[in-house]
Amino acid sequence: MIGEQFMATVNAPAPTGGTATKAISIQWLGRNVSKAPAALQFLWFLTITLGLKTINLIVPRRFSLVETTPFIDPTQFEWHEHVASEMSKVQAELKTLLSAPETIPNHQDIIETIASISNDDKWLSYFFYIYGQRFDKQCNECPDTARLLEFIPGMKTAFFSILSPGKKIPPHRGPYQGVIRYHLPLLVPRHGECGIRVGNETASFHEGVALMFDDTYEHEVWNNTEETRVVLFLDITRPMKFPFNIFNSAMITLMGWSPVVRRMQKKQAAFDRAVAEPA
Repeated sequence: MIGEQFMATVNAPAPTGGTATKAISIQWLGRNVSKAPAALQFLWFLTITLGLKTINLIVPRRFSLVETTPFIDPTQFEWHEHVASEMSKVQAELKTLLSAPETIPNHQDIIETIASISNDDKWLSYFFYIYGQRFDKQCNECPDTARLLEFIPGMKTAFFSILSPGKKIPPHRGPYQGVIRYHLPLLVPRHGECGIRVGNETASFHEGVALMFDDTYEHEVWNNTEETRVVLFLDITRPMKFPFNIFNSAMITLMGWSPVVRRMQKKQAAFDRAVAEPA
């Protein structure tokens, strides 16, 4: 059950300050859910559930500072132009990585919830950040990309999304309108169909032409070519009017402490250790 998934143990030390402080600390509860009393476990799950639903309700009601359409204009973000201008440095680092694809995990090996839509070895993901957690190995291997990511306000997750020839990602949708998705195509097949549908709108990938969209709309991706497609994939905080921007940031932080996200982070760290210390 969903509730049981959220209640899974997350090992982290509790903050100091006494039993009473610990008992009412959302941060402590988020990191030690299974150790808390049943009533507080329910409070944690209720907070996440209601928070997600609340943001999804208020975003379309003109509290978002950007469009709520399937595709969003990336040029209204000041950082976009700088990121696009530095793309050649990112592409150079990507080229080196692609010479050793065995050091890059399958997407579902890190994000287990995606296994229902992708369970082969044709979607690889090279994570720099997962919900704010930085992965030093990747950032050290791609220093120019890492510096560029630090320039982006509200960036929560970042990775190279690598689709092999013929790969299709079937229709699916994200759970939360509090974030916006950004794709900067770094390597795009020259021939054939390679694109994305978001809601009722479709777009083709073109090198250097960024696509930004709301992933709570049903979307699907295809690479009907004989070449590899790679995008720099970002999730950023949706700009919202005060005070909803504060609430949104708090919700994203809470989601980052959830057992599901913690498992993603731990899986990536374990994969990095395995690559660094082969059997």
